[in-house]
Amino acid sequence: MRILVTGATGFAGSALLPPLLAAGHDVRAFARDPAKVGHGVAAFRGDLTTGAGLDAALDGVDVAYYLVHSMEPSADGVPFEVRERRSAERFAAAATAAGVRRSVYLGVMVDETRALSPHLESRLAVEHAVSAATPECVALRASIAIGPASRSFRFLVRLVERLPVLPLPPWRRFRTQPIDERDVTAALLAAATTTAADDARLSLDVAGPDVVSYGEILERIRDLMMVRRPSIGVPISSTPIFGRVASVLAGEDPELILPLMGGLSGDLLARDDSWTTALGVRPHGFDRAVNYALLQWERHEPLRAR
Repeated sequence: MRILVTGATGFAGSALLPPLLAAGHDVRAFARDPAKVGHGVAAFRGDLTTGAGLDAALDGVDVAYYLVHSMEPSADGVPFEVRERRSAERFAAAATAAGVRRSVYLGVMVDETRALSPHLESRLAVEHAVSAATPECVALRASIAIGPASRSFRFLVRLVERLPVLPLPPWRRFRTQPIDERDVTAALLAAATTTAADDARLSLDVAGPDVVSYGEILERIRDLMMVRRPSIGVPISSTPIFGRVASVLAGEDPELILPLMGGLSGDLLARDDSWTTALGVRPHGFDRAVNYALLQWERHEPLRAR
């Protein structure tokens, strides 16, 4: 099967390439800088925001992965949600023109019963655009991915590392279901060939088995890192203020963190667990996922708090 992976240099795409190759697929990648792709994969240079290079990359492709998330600041000042929608629409038009049979999309978990933040609304719009482009689609919605390459997880670990006290805003009470990065990769791999998507468009919530609050996530990361960091609830509800301060302390880009925090307005829980049957994945628990992620992290760089 000929497969194209967009976003091949990101955390999800780079982790997916080796198992796709091991499964015997003819894999190609799409990236702004093909030199960063690696794994011996044929890489096509292009830019989703302009559509450049898409037609050549999608030629003869059976399955196309859309693993792109554009939240970094833009030199032209265009809001991220506008850039994301344009990129998805250009990908969708090119995939339709190329006759791609199946698309696979990785987005974020959303609760469509309430008003959505700009970040969550953008992710949902991208899902709809990608899903409509091909006769078959597997759209995966994930909560926080637990892994050393996940920027959300790295942000949380850096906060635990660098803050002597963990301040927890009111959104600490909201619950979600973090997922092991290994399980995200397994779900993406299975999505290319699952018969559950034959002549169908699926939208699946991929979630870990543990339901935890955002406050518990930080506290359990702290405990698994074996550091003393007392936590304290704070009444600060201003996401821009807290987000910018937290971004500076964690050494992360506020343009990434602020939209993510803007989506913390309620529980983000899986609609059901049908993904485990459809994709044949048995997810890891939260503590096992964090321990494994920290172990992999420390193989490449030290954690100052440990």
